[in-house]
Amino acid sequence: MSILKIHDKYFKPYKSRKKIAKYVSLLAQQVALDLGKKEVPLFIGILNGSFMFVADFIRAYKDQCEISFVKFTSYKGTTSTGEVRKLVGINENLEGRTVIILEDIIDTGNTLVEIYEIFRNKKLKQLKIVTLFFKPNVFRKGLPIDYIGKSIPDKFIVGYGLDYNGLGRNLDSIYQLTTRKMTNIVLFGPPGSGKGTQATILKDIYGLIHISTGDVFRYNIKNSTELGLLAKSFMDKGNLVPDEITINMLKAEVDKNTDAKGFIFDGFPRTELQAKALDNFLAEKGETINGMVALEVEEDLLVKRLLKRGETSGRLDDQDESKIRNRFNEYKNKTSVLKNYYQNQNKYFGANGVGTIEKITERLCQIFDTL
Repeated sequence: MSILKIHDKYFKPYKSRKKIAKYVSLLAQQVALDLGKKEVPLFIGILNGSFMFVADFIRAYKDQCEISFVKFTSYKGTTSTGEVRKLVGINENLEGRTVIILEDIIDTGNTLVEIYEIFRNKKLKQLKIVTLFFKPNVFRKGLPIDYIGKSIPDKFIVGYGLDYNGLGRNLDSIYQLTTRKMTNIVLFGPPGSGKGTQATILKDIYGLIHISTGDVFRYNIKNSTELGLLAKSFMDKGNLVPDEITINMLKAEVDKNTDAKGFIFDGFPRTELQAKALDNFLAEKGETINGMVALEVEEDLLVKRLLKRGETSGRLDDQDESKIRNRFNEYKNKTSVLKNYYQNQNKYFGANGVGTIEKITERLCQIFDTL
């Protein structure tokens, strides 16, 4: 789960599919226990929002039952209008029946008032109310609600049947309205593309924190932090540092900067596993990766640039073309996986990395401004 944009607003993960399934299952068990097997209730779902809840509830309810629907509307945008309009009524003969209303959410209670009014003269055996979510802070009607899946704060939610101006009903989890605070960019570029130079410039332009994997590793090892010592124990044996250690280093770096406007991640993630871990970590904070921005430069040009740099840098891996080519192969293999990962989220952006530093910065800014 990650932050979603629906129409003009952003929504952060709130209740996972697994948690929702737990609430639904418990509600179905409670109702079945109270009614007993001799009772054949009529469940009535309140459309449109309850259709997913009703479907899952009925599957979880193991005894005999009937199902019908009634449709109301009271929302426009993200606030309740306070007025409820009945759109579709009940045609069944309800005399002597146990009727159980299945609602996705009860907040102000306006719809609940209409429900009680509809069934007041139907000569029911009993009427019970089941709601998946309940907002106690705004409920003012003093009417009974028999079963509540989960009480939640008065914040607008979408997903699992609930919508924002028609969209979001098909999401299998619940998302909560949020104010987007951060801009988080994954910056990629092949060796010699000037990625580090551009990251330094862009962090100042946009007021972001530049997190370089290499710098983070060097800091932790130099200062003998717990993670640094752990990473060094693998490196000393010639082994790759496990993803978990790298991820925990990056998490610690992000947590140091709680007031940041956002981050430029340089050299991380390098694998799809790391990308997913980063997504999950940011989602816990109500944030997301805005985009992966990759500098695109023709390989032969960069090989010449690195060989030229090797004449003065002292770096042995800049003086051997075969080693340079191997670095490019490694980069392309890793980037192609991540490119697909972010493209599937419509978050991959390529930028021409050939030209003066100023011209490349200008191209990158054009992308950053859209994110």
